[in-house]
Parts: sequence; structure tokens; C-alpha cells
Amino acid sequence: MTPAAAPPATQKSLKAANLGIIQARMGSTRLPGKVLRKLAGRTVLDRVVRAARASGALDDLVVATTTEAIDDAVEVECAAIGVECYRGPVDDVLSRFLGVLGTRDCDNVMRFTADCPLLDSRLVAMAARVFDAAGVDYLTTSIARTLPRGLDVEIVRAPVLRGIDTLATEHHRTHVTSYIYTHADEFDVIGLTMQPDLSHLRLTLDTEDDWKLIEAIIGHFGDEPVEVRELADWLAGQPDLVLLNAHVEQKVLTQA
Repeated sequence: MTPAAAPPATQKSLKAANLGIIQARMGSTRLPGKVLRKLAGRTVLDRVVRAARASGALDDLVVATTTEAIDDAVEVECAAIGVECYRGPVDDVLSRFLGVLGTRDCDNVMRFTADCPLLDSRLVAMAARVFDAAGVDYLTTSIARTLPRGLDVEIVRAPVLRGIDTLATEHHRTHVTSYIYTHADEFDVIGLTMQPDLSHLRLTLDTEDDWKLIEAIIGHFGDEPVEVRELADWLAGQPDLVLLNAHVEQKVLTQA
């Protein structure tokens, strides 16, 4: 059973079927400032923006950062790369997303994080097609993970995201969609999986060892986005690189 949608915001400026929201902030606990580090001349955030747009699945895209002074730099970068920036609470990321929705009229929200510079636009496009065909409330590639961490895609119907505002508490406010997939009996949820299973690869940016691997990948492939299978095929012949961050443990859901 899907919670009732919250009343629509009074201020609507745009209509978009699919709205992409990239959450980004400078204050990472394990790798501060990571979203503005440069890879082949582009910031990590710029690469995520470019991949999301290249998918062709989005009608609109916004970066959601915080109101902290340190994130003034994120807003400056957004202006430089031509993407709108919204600023909201630090830890209540769900409220940040809902704040963006307060300025938009959209059907669906695609959630991205700014620490995934190897995001594959083809996967984003595929996930959007599956979501549209399935007619569900929420789609994710991370319930039964077969993709490398750092290439995940999430899509949620906007009324569902608004509706969980009164239900999501504590860590669910930080992780935005976690209330939905941990209460899957209340929603229509689909987990998208792909073969071959590449879940052993870690391609997200959260530590210095993650950075070393991603730098090496960009050093080999250059500035152009890389399809996940091409990347995985290359990494299969680079076991020493894969081991660089194989020891890194992902934070558990209850951690901010």
C-alpha cells in the first residue's frame, strides 16, 4: 500500500517527467572535498552530471547540496558547469530532495550521488526504460547487487517520495530512499539485476584507495565515459588495481 502523497508545493516552475537529483557535499567524513577533485580536467561532480545527462532519460537535473559555507564551492561549480543547485539540510537529505521537488512538477525522481564518477549513462537509460515499462513505485539496482558499487541507479515516483516524508526517521532521512526498500511490502518495488555479476568491483569514491583506482581507470580510458562491461573487461586484466580498494568496507545503512 503506497502512502498518500503530500500536498503539492505552492511554487511550481517546471514540468518534467523524469527529474534527476544529484546529492553532493564537500564534508565527506572519509574523503573531504571529494566531489570537486579533478579527473582528466573535470571535477567528479562534473563527470556525474555529464553521465546523467548523456543517458537521455532526464528532462531536468538539479544538484542538491547543503547550506553549510563549505558547500559554497559546490554551488560555484554548478554554475560553472551549467546545472542548477539547490541548498538544504546537511544530514536530512530526504528534506533536501523534497525541497527540490517543491520547485518542480515531475512524475519520477532519479537519484544520483556525486561520488560516482564512473556512472554509466547506458545503465541509467536502461533503468529508466524498465521502470517505465514496469509501472512500479521504485526501482533500484542495489537490492540484489550485480553491478559494481558506484554504478547504481534508483528511480522513484515523485508522489511516493513525498509520501514517505511523514514515515522516514533517523537514518532513513539520510539515505533518502531506504525507507522504501526496507518496507518493500508497502510499495511496488523492483530490483534490476544484470549479468555477468560484477558486484565484486568497487567503483565508488569514498576513500583515498578508491581514488587511486579511479585515477588509474581515467588515466587509461581518458575523459570519455566508459561502458561498464568494457571497464570490467579491462579490470579483469588488472588484478593489482582491483586490489587497491578491495579491503574498503561500505558504511552500514544506519551510518550517516
